[in-house]
Amino acid sequence: MIGIRKRKEIFPFVNAGILVLLAIICVLPFIHILAISFSKSTAASAGKVTFWPVGFNTTSYKAVVSRLEFWKSMLISLQRLSLGIVINMSLTILAAYPLSKSARIFPRRTFYVWIFFFTMLFNGGLIPTYMLIRQLNMLNTIWALILPPPFGVPVWNVLILLNFFRRLPVELEEAAHIDGASHWTTLVKIYLPLSLPALATLTLFVSVAHWNSWFDGMIYMQTPYKYPLQTFLRTVITMPDVSYMSNMTMEEARNLAEISSRTVKSAQIFIASLPILLVYPFLQRFFVKGIVLGGVKG
Repeated sequence: MIGIRKRKEIFPFVNAGILVLLAIICVLPFIHILAISFSKSTAASAGKVTFWPVGFNTTSYKAVVSRLEFWKSMLISLQRLSLGIVINMSLTILAAYPLSKSARIFPRRTFYVWIFFFTMLFNGGLIPTYMLIRQLNMLNTIWALILPPPFGVPVWNVLILLNFFRRLPVELEEAAHIDGASHWTTLVKIYLPLSLPALATLTLFVSVAHWNSWFDGMIYMQTPYKYPLQTFLRTVITMPDVSYMSNMTMEEARNLAEISSRTVKSAQIFIASLPILLVYPFLQRFFVKGIVLGGVKG
């Protein structure tokens, strides 16, 4: 008994040590990228930068944010994020609510759940999806970044949310119906307020997916000035910008000696990650509660 008690007392410290070690392993690469972005080009190119800037300067960030294309792509990403969250979460809620009902209330419920699940395993592929978007005249529009799969109705999010809805006491819904409440009233005034942890978690998932997505911008956007931020940064990183180099002023040419492709890429990575890093702490407490929301069968 004494040995078991000692192990129970030691376990929290061992567990905390392991978690701290894992957190450090995850954070160190990001700190390394941040240090490179604030370092001189010679030190970054020579591999002398570890976790602290060498020759501290902000020239790389000035080179990134001084471009009009950067702010245009940022505005498109923010527009995509705001519209995407509203539309995708609304469709997810409207799909999950009826599918969360029992077979007595919704007799074909299992059949429709399996249809949703089937789309997670099989889809038409990239070319048919592109042809569909083209036939719908959504190419080169913001809707091509929001409505096509996997963003329009995220099936995984639907399955998670319907499982969370099924965990709520059915007596609350029955009492509401006895008092004359409709399904819309029950959804808005009972289900949604009780599902804030799940909704916050799924909102975080949708936000990260929209913000980090770059491939759909390459496929559906036909003009570079309509690229979202991640697609724009990917283009800048992988392709030389000859027009930018030819239109540089004398001051920009002098600053170019203080930066390199590595420092600029690091600055772009940090800028692209910053919005999610700022939003996540506000949703973290909901995320902890909602991380196990799909732990019951549907």
